[in-house]
Amino acid sequence: MKLIAILSASLLVVMSFFSPKKEAKITRSVAKVNTAKMMNVVYNSLEPNRFKMPKLESFSNAFKGYQLLKEKGVLKKDIITIIDFSLSSREKRLWIIDMKTNEILLNTFVAHGKNSGTDYAVNFSNKNESYKSSLGFFSTGEVYQGKHGISLKLDGLEKGVNDNARKRAVVLHGADYVSKKFIKAHHRLGRSQGCPAVPVELSKKIINTIKGKSCLFIYHPSRGIVNKAKLIS
Repeated sequence: MKLIAILSASLLVVMSFFSPKKEAKITRSVAKVNTAKMMNVVYNSLEPNRFKMPKLESFSNAFKGYQLLKEKGVLKKDIITIIDFSLSSREKRLWIIDMKTNEILLNTFVAHGKNSGTDYAVNFSNKNESYKSSLGFFSTGEVYQGKHGISLKLDGLEKGVNDNARKRAVVLHGADYVSKKFIKAHHRLGRSQGCPAVPVELSKKIINTIKGKSCLFIYHPSRGIVNKAKLIS
């Protein structure tokens, strides 16, 4: 976050040398380039802590939405959880990133809904009893004890995309079918009823890290960049 402030301040200094008309023209022409460069700087500043890095595209989309949600006051924690459903379920496709320290705290397996696909998630839904995963931005809610043990409620923040998450009981929980053992036996992870299920042995750690209004983003390249107007405040 400090890097963004430094880069923004540097741009303001440079722009102060131009007239308002010239400044507006320059701003329009460099906006996209500047944003891309800034995103690369933030991405490259991440400390992996021996974990695999998320893809730049999934991180960039997550970070943009995270900034918008911070501006709206929706989030209380500087934590981003990224789930990248462009990847095989055999890969560790969940990341937890501390944006205050720019550290990757965890990278592990996560399951998708049984009607979203087999090894890869390719179909998504916001409908009840679809047993499909939903994409987009979520805010983490309260912790409770359910049939899967310690679990975390999620609130979908995008109208028509995932805002039925709580009604659908889409929560983060641990599951025995999210394991290397299951992958070895079935050549894929097991699948949920739409919940992002994680390894049982990590569920408590994950939930305690991200609970209480942090950002969770589920990415897939079939969906475009988040529409600011559709984010629920």
